[in-house]
Amino acid sequence: MIAFVNGTVEAIEENAVIIDSGSLGFRVYMSPAALSTLTVGKQAKIYTYLKVAEDIMDLYGFLSSEELSMFRRIISVSGAGPKAGLAVLSVLRPAEFALAVVTGDFKAITRAQGVGPKLAQKIVLELKDKLDNSDFIRTTSDEAQNQFAPSTASDNEAVQALCALGYTQTEAVRAVGAAEGTDTSDLIKNALKILAQKL
Repeated sequence: MIAFVNGTVEAIEENAVIIDSGSLGFRVYMSPAALSTLTVGKQAKIYTYLKVAEDIMDLYGFLSSEELSMFRRIISVSGAGPKAGLAVLSVLRPAEFALAVVTGDFKAITRAQGVGPKLAQKIVLELKDKLDNSDFIRTTSDEAQNQFAPSTASDNEAVQALCALGYTQTEAVRAVGAAEGTDTSDLIKNALKILAQKL
């Protein structure tokens, strides 16, 4: 019904932003990460999802159409409401979330506030056949493509080695994608340095 809201940021609340679009002011619920990118007085275009229930009409907002699309997929899972969808996309970008689903890495999804192991496993189970590799390489930046699409045998071997060391599939793929090197040993060594810096 409301595809997006375009206007001036009137106010930023704890979990929502007020957008002045001229004659109307829209309260749009967003993740803390998304809210942190907005500035009062500046223009913003926010892609929205309208949640309609018996006594509420809430707008949920996203900075990209990719985020909105992934949000719709998350809330299509029974038991995963808009709050869970926002929570997941607060800790995982769309490409990261798709990768976690495709690889069965439900633990990465449990990082989202209020999303426990049972719900995370259900999300993975119900969406695994609906996502494929194109979902985690379909992104707007070359950097993200490099991070989430290991394409060589060395990349894959390095990812497997990191997983064997206890890292999640998502963490391993991101680290290997950002690491320098062409052979497996160099990739593992440099990826471990990257992971250590994030601890």
